[in-house]
Amino acid sequence: MKNKYTVSFTTLGCKVNQFETEAMTELLEKEGFEVLPHDMESDIYIINTCAVTKESERKSRQFINKAKRNNPDALVVAVGCSVQLNGEKLNKETSVDIIIGTKNKGNIGRLLKEKLDNMEMLSYEIEDFKGKEEFEELKISTVHDKTRANIKIQDGCSQFCSYCIIPYVRGPIRSRNHEDIVEEVKKIAANGYKEIVLNGIHISSYGKDIQKKDALIELIEDIDKIEGIERIRLGSLEPKLITEDFIKRYSSLSKVCDHFHLSLQSGSDSVLKRMNRKYTSTEYRNNAELIRKYMPDAGITTDIIVGFPGETNEEFDETIDFVKAVRFSRIHVFKYSVREGTKAAEMENQVEDSIKSVRSKQLIDLGNTISREFMQQFIGRNLPVLVETQKKENLFEGYTTNYLKVLIKSDNNIKNQIVSASIRNVKNDFLSEE
Repeated sequence: MKNKYTVSFTTLGCKVNQFETEAMTELLEKEGFEVLPHDMESDIYIINTCAVTKESERKSRQFINKAKRNNPDALVVAVGCSVQLNGEKLNKETSVDIIIGTKNKGNIGRLLKEKLDNMEMLSYEIEDFKGKEEFEELKISTVHDKTRANIKIQDGCSQFCSYCIIPYVRGPIRSRNHEDIVEEVKKIAANGYKEIVLNGIHISSYGKDIQKKDALIELIEDIDKIEGIERIRLGSLEPKLITEDFIKRYSSLSKVCDHFHLSLQSGSDSVLKRMNRKYTSTEYRNNAELIRKYMPDAGITTDIIVGFPGETNEEFDETIDFVKAVRFSRIHVFKYSVREGTKAAEMENQVEDSIKSVRSKQLIDLGNTISREFMQQFIGRNLPVLVETQKKENLFEGYTTNYLKVLIKSDNNIKNQIVSASIRNVKNDFLSEE
């Protein structure tokens, strides 16, 4: 073994994957590896894979093969969801050297060193999920080149939506220890980060595995007390989490963001039932109204799938009407993609791609119109903005508490500062001071 090996990561998929890459980066740096940017030639390439769609799986394989082309002598490591789902296939069809599923990512330093000591050794670590699992601790004390820190508080999902493979590759719900999260946030705050985002595979389930009803709001309340943190943002939520008690306690805190990503998937009750979602459109709408009762400026963003098996024109129209009624601040539209191994993949009346495309465009256009209308109501107001990136020499980009992008001109470097922006206009996707 040489003294120091270089490593680069490629991360696909969700915010949880991004957090786990940050944690593995920190682990490897402590083990003596040098972590380089993802596009630099390295001795070791680690691809943190995604399996949420067939396309994300294809991209995962593509990056694995690309890494070997970039440096034929490099070690290529595949970790994560796509590996958990199809490890044998990846092993046979790609030039991967080390395979690790969604468990045991914390062992990556040991596995790399064992492989480097004995290149003939088989490095294949995929462990099936049992009925009950412990949360695997992966910690970060600093975040690389960012102003917002993603904190993983939960893993796994037990919802089993009929279109989703994630429960099979991430296992049952398991919550991270409350005190461990608080300690990690304190370290993040000490490193100067002003905003944290609480993320997980299904954070609305936080505490349910230990039968603790108010675990999530109690965690948020404790984080709200930590000095240095100025914003607390939540990842994707299930609509049923929003009760009057939850939103009343949440809105009373000083640091929480008035932004809620509530996954909808469809505005049609019959489609929601086929999806095995656990709420009705009426329940969702009531919860959105609860949010706005306590936080009138709240941005409510959502995901919607078009072309789910059997979706009729009437059912799609119900989604259109629902979107118009709720007035989301932003919509993420996805065309339904068949995912082998899920119940929806076996359903009859699969919708033609041409119909999915028409519906997707119609919903995206509507979403853009409603999003612009939402943004326009803030013209003439001063909004606090956390500056995250520098676009040009004197032009910066940041986010409001309700997750609107803002362009700010400044001759000073205002990155990672919360500044007041005087909103004068809406330009494309941004609020602007001009």
